[in-house]
Amino acid sequence: MRKVLTAMLLICFLAAGYGCAANRAQQGATVGGLAGATIGALTFKDKLLGAAVGAGVGTLFGYIVGNEWDKHDEAQVQQTLETGKSDQPHAWTNPDTGTSYTATPSPPYMAEQKVYRDVYIKDQKDGDTIMAKAWRDDKGVWHLKQ
Repeated sequence: MRKVLTAMLLICFLAAGYGCAANRAQQGATVGGLAGATIGALTFKDKLLGAAVGAGVGTLFGYIVGNEWDKHDEAQVQQTLETGKSDQPHAWTNPDTGTSYTATPSPPYMAEQKVYRDVYIKDQKDGDTIMAKAWRDDKGVWHLKQ
């Protein structure tokens, strides 16, 4: 049992440091891994093996779910950058998380022989706003720099 607690504590410390700058897929993997390890340790006869198997399965499923959340929000930001009017907010709600966002693009400008736009993305729940720079490739896909 002591080995299980030590392993869980190590996972928690790693997850706490890893989650600071993580995207939703990484956050989902972390949460899924912790939940899976806990469930595995409680249900398997061999607690350490159960924690390991549960962590692996939980990490995989958590990553998949988190990645889908990222894709929806990324598509909304792409649409805003491609078709959004400058200084006009575009609002959406993620159907999986229920979180609402607004993205406000700046006017396009040229730099490094690429078209750039700054975009301000606000999380309506927390009120947090980030500013990101995006550049457009030859295929019309916007890539966030920050």
